[in-house]
Amino acid sequence: MADALGEILLTEEQIRRRVAELGRQISADYAGLELTLVCVLRGAVVFLADLIRHLSLPASIDFMAISSYGSDTQSTGVVRIVKDLDDSIQHRHVLVVEDIVDTGLTLAYLLDNLRNRSATSVRVCALLDKPARRRVPITLDYVGFTLPDCFVVGYGLDFAQRYRGLPHVVVLSPEEVCPRG
Repeated sequence: MADALGEILLTEEQIRRRVAELGRQISADYAGLELTLVCVLRGAVVFLADLIRHLSLPASIDFMAISSYGSDTQSTGVVRIVKDLDDSIQHRHVLVVEDIVDTGLTLAYLLDNLRNRSATSVRVCALLDKPARRRVPITLDYVGFTLPDCFVVGYGLDFAQRYRGLPHVVVLSPEEVCPRG
């Protein structure tokens, strides 16, 4: 398993510090309000668990599972809801918690879907952003880190359901070119 891993892009400490900063920023922006965090499964669950501990406001959580990858490293472009929300988000302030945004196709689909459910507001907090791969315009309200165009795993992100438990973010393989920005 370790042979497939390349360069560490984000250390455990870098991630820990940035998640705490995001928690403080979100808490300030939503002060006096109750927030519903919608975690996009499965990759964002580690990020969500750490993020919610840094919020200083009332927050509920719900989960959605969206698929556009299968077991490949490239999005198929076909988005499907695998698991829907359990609770209504009508008249709620919703913060979508995503692990990574690249093409934006999956997130655009998800945001349209959630906005059609009469939420008071819908915003996005993504741990990782890969704008070089963007195919549709998307607004990310909170971003942990911006990455170059390479396939990464760890801290919840996987390849074929492997590597999610790594405490850092790492390039999948040493052969993969990951240019520094």
